[in-house]
Amino acid sequence: MKKLVAVFLTLAMMLGLCSFGCAFASAEETYEYEEIFADWNDGAPALEALIEYVEAVTDENSPDYIPPADRIAVFDMDGTLCAELCPTYLEYYLLAWRILKDPTYTPDAEMLEFGRMLRDHAIDKDYPDGMDLLHATHAAKAYAGMTLREFADFVNRCILRNADGFEGMTWASAFYTPMIEVVDYLNDNGFKVYICSGSDRFICRTFTEGMLDIPFENIIGMDVDLEATGQNGEDGLKYVFKAGDDIVRTDRLLIKNLKMNKVKQIVQEIGHKPVLSFGNSGGDVSMHMYTISANPYRSAAFMLVADDDVRDYGNPEKTEALKEKWANSGFHVISMRDDFRTIYGDNVIKTGVFRWMEDLAENREPAPVEAAPAPEMNEDIQYVLYLGTNDKDTNKPVFTQAEAQEKLKDILVRHFGGYTIQDALGGWVDGDKLYQEYTLVIYLSDTTEEAVHAAADELIETFRQNSVLIQANPTKTEFYAGK
Repeated sequence: MKKLVAVFLTLAMMLGLCSFGCAFASAEETYEYEEIFADWNDGAPALEALIEYVEAVTDENSPDYIPPADRIAVFDMDGTLCAELCPTYLEYYLLAWRILKDPTYTPDAEMLEFGRMLRDHAIDKDYPDGMDLLHATHAAKAYAGMTLREFADFVNRCILRNADGFEGMTWASAFYTPMIEVVDYLNDNGFKVYICSGSDRFICRTFTEGMLDIPFENIIGMDVDLEATGQNGEDGLKYVFKAGDDIVRTDRLLIKNLKMNKVKQIVQEIGHKPVLSFGNSGGDVSMHMYTISANPYRSAAFMLVADDDVRDYGNPEKTEALKEKWANSGFHVISMRDDFRTIYGDNVIKTGVFRWMEDLAENREPAPVEAAPAPEMNEDIQYVLYLGTNDKDTNKPVFTQAEAQEKLKDILVRHFGGYTIQDALGGWVDGDKLYQEYTLVIYLSDTTEEAVHAAADELIETFRQNSVLIQANPTKTEFYAGK
């Protein structure tokens, strides 16, 4: 063990048992490590592997040297840097509170049902299949319309409450102190540290502020679309931000940042391949494999396992198989039970008692559903589109007639779900020459002008047209099924 060897050699030197040329870690260096990693147990294999790695890649004389610009470390957040078992994920707790307790928000019946499901199954984890995406879409809707400051204030108000199942810890302070030491150590050794989390990006920014030395621009997470307060869904290429505008969240989910999506976001937002990756679950495997596979630099991945059921709510029996699995995948395994001297700090005590159901008890009624005005019977707008199929520059067919029909069908199904098309022959005279082209006539009902224009934009690009002729004809329709 490195620390013990250093101490022994120091004593040997004091006793005159080592020659001047001996190479060893100094006592000063040993005590420095003891201070840096005060919340780790001596001899933790993963920590020793990390220290050896960092020393090698930061030594300019080492064959493993990595220039500072390429020292990229990525961390998952929940379960890697902070608690995820008191009794559930922070983002689940926040959404449950928003739906069931927030006096500024009135959920509809469907949202209320989802919030109660979050509350009722947080402890037994009996969630429906596809819970990751279900949560993300409901969260997008529940926080829609909030400015980023309003959202940050909401998160801060929630995390100041006591973390359930513990004494002496709020949600805001529910970080693994040994992992805070790792982040600080990497920062001190010239690494750029990023968070790449499945949780909402703006939750991560608010939650980690003041706890981890990671700038906002280095935080990647689940994302929803943002817009200006006066934009009201208008295309961002057309809307101009105004002096009185603010930025608000919308209900449009852009990405749930798990599994391969983590790799995608790292590539898009960082632009450098990480050399270190830290996670705790299957959702982090893609990030780990991307880091350690075909990396031009020496790289490493670390997987933390929640195997401590004395100081935390881990599952030693379940995690034994995971340890073997992660080790066989080439990851260094961090055991919370064996490697952490303390998890949350010496003054935090696991109580084994949850106030979850009591804290989130509610007697809410869903928002009343406003009845939409009844449309006038049979009134409709029929849109008729005339689509040419010759290239606007060469005047030659872009596709064969069969190909043109298939391309058109694909676009119409994606935009409208159905269609009616007819073959036609268009022609025009330019000078003394007659030009003709295969033309497709499209009939659309029960839709909107915006939807028609969106489809027409794609048609113009796909079929290389200058324009598409659109007719909007008031009509009356009836699906007649006989007497």
